[in-house]
Amino acid sequence: MKVTTKLTSFAIICSLLSSTTALANPLEINAMFGQMYSSDLSATDNSSINVDAGSNIAIGIAWQESVNGQGQILLNRVSHDFTSENNTNDSLDIIYAHFNGVALFRQQNYVTTMSLGIGGAYFDATSGGEKVYPSATVSLGTRYEMTDNIAIVTELRGYATLIDKDDAMFCQQDICSANFENSVWIDTTISVGIAIKF
Repeated sequence: MKVTTKLTSFAIICSLLSSTTALANPLEINAMFGQMYSSDLSATDNSSINVDAGSNIAIGIAWQESVNGQGQILLNRVSHDFTSENNTNDSLDIIYAHFNGVALFRQQNYVTTMSLGIGGAYFDATSGGEKVYPSATVSLGTRYEMTDNIAIVTELRGYATLIDKDDAMFCQQDICSANFENSVWIDTTISVGIAIKF
């Protein structure tokens, strides 16, 4: 199951990367890191289980669609730790894969960015199972263009993932260490990084 999910994700990403639009324009590689803050989980008695702010790393591949717009494929990975209701340390690893449209608002070397995207999120819990869910993302960021090919980037990005509250994601043999609180999982990240244009 795990191998099949990863192969399917890899095939989708390769298809997007090989699109004629992406290959026809110069590419930009964006690498970012930061902190990601998430929704909480709930225990079987409906009390809240705090999920920590995990470090995240993101890789983006973008191409110029116009002077003021880019297309982008963004992969973002985070690992959230939490203490389950039976006092064991667990983690929830999430990989986000999104296709984004990025609007660029230029003021000489300083650029404000806004983006919207759709895609999926791969959830993998150490205490249970793994699932792929549909997801959307929105961001607001800045770029300081040091040269024509290099920019320092900052970004505030939010992810909303539509989950099935009743999934036994954190369960093993009918014993659950946690449950989802809501039908929408929210992750918010503050990141900084570098963009290099080829």
